[in-house]
Amino acid sequence: MTSIAEESPRRLRLAALDDPLPRPTLVLAAAGIAWLGTGALVLSWPDAQELERTRLLGALSLAFGTLQLAAYAGGWLFARLARLGRFAPWLIVLALWLTAWEIVTAKLDLLPLPFFPSPQAFVEVYTDDWRRLGESLLASLMLLFRGFAIGAALGFVAGVALGWSKRAGYWIHPLMRLVGPLPATAWLPLAFFIFPTSAAASTFLIALATAFPLTVLTWSGVAGVQSAYYDVARTLGANSRFLVLRVAIPAALPHVFVGLFMGLGSSFAVLVVAEMLGVKSGLGWYLQWAQGWAAYANMYGALLVMALMCSALITLLFRVRDRLLAWQKGLVQW
Repeated sequence: MTSIAEESPRRLRLAALDDPLPRPTLVLAAAGIAWLGTGALVLSWPDAQELERTRLLGALSLAFGTLQLAAYAGGWLFARLARLGRFAPWLIVLALWLTAWEIVTAKLDLLPLPFFPSPQAFVEVYTDDWRRLGESLLASLMLLFRGFAIGAALGFVAGVALGWSKRAGYWIHPLMRLVGPLPATAWLPLAFFIFPTSAAASTFLIALATAFPLTVLTWSGVAGVQSAYYDVARTLGANSRFLVLRVAIPAALPHVFVGLFMGLGSSFAVLVVAEMLGVKSGLGWYLQWAQGWAAYANMYGALLVMALMCSALITLLFRVRDRLLAWQKGLVQW
């Protein structure tokens, strides 16, 4: 006679065999129809003023809607396509928002230009100015990588030293309490005066913004390691180097990644300010240039690229965290 605890998993397995693939949701089909409607509206309703990318915008909307309907149809055979249904409500909202935006700007001309460009203007930014926008994106990534890498390395070493050595804490802690809480942007005038180039000054500011939160969190992680771990390692003959590299640092890694997340967020703000004020390249410079020429469509397009860049970098950091800290996967959500 089987118990209830044994019977429940058996029923779940039988149910999984009866319905092996998730069924595609009708909301995904509704999202595809909504995007087809958006494309039809863009192409059939004449613009209030002559716009160059109306046909391209309508074609993209129709193609996107067709892909969603194809995903809905293929979802009956492929489980991965069926899982796209979880994005369907957002796709519907985006289609409705794009439709409303198109009506009040391109079709009825209700919002003043150039502050409220039409969707066609956004498409024109990415088709006509993609080279300059791509070069600005690459310059921002290179500058951010240099500053973040230097700041992360210095912050990690300082945090481990603070958590492990009282002598290092005696010298580093007062400096950290004095300099760390200051916003990195407060060092802008001094940094651009001391360093020979604006790129070097911007790298220093990004490194400074990254190092402080990482130092504090790494310090907390190393100092919070249970003494029992050290006792067991010493019993097995471990020396001080082994205790630091194989006990303290691995145990402090969850705190280290939180510090990296906070440092990366701080570095984004410093990156934009540094590029606007000193560096003659990058997305921050592109924003400043677009605002100076009243090219608000270019400015909004660069903001979208910047948002995608920041989100992608944070997502990559969390993927690395989940890979290295598999036992804590899902504990911190992004």
